[in-house]
Amino acid sequence: MKVKVFDESHEKDLEEAINEFLKDPDIELIDLKYSVSVSVFSEEQIFCFSALILYR
Repeated sequence: MKVKVFDESHEKDLEEAINEFLKDPDIELIDLKYSVSVSVFSEEQIFCFSALILYR
């Protein structure tokens, strides 16, 4: 079993990165964990979209 971590500042970028990774026909997806966090810097909201993929 292997682990791959993705971290993006926009949800569409995360989606594209995961879809590109999963295009590999040799990858057997076991599980996917998704998380969103937000922080405030000055008056700006900063988002972090992340995913952890367990695969073979």
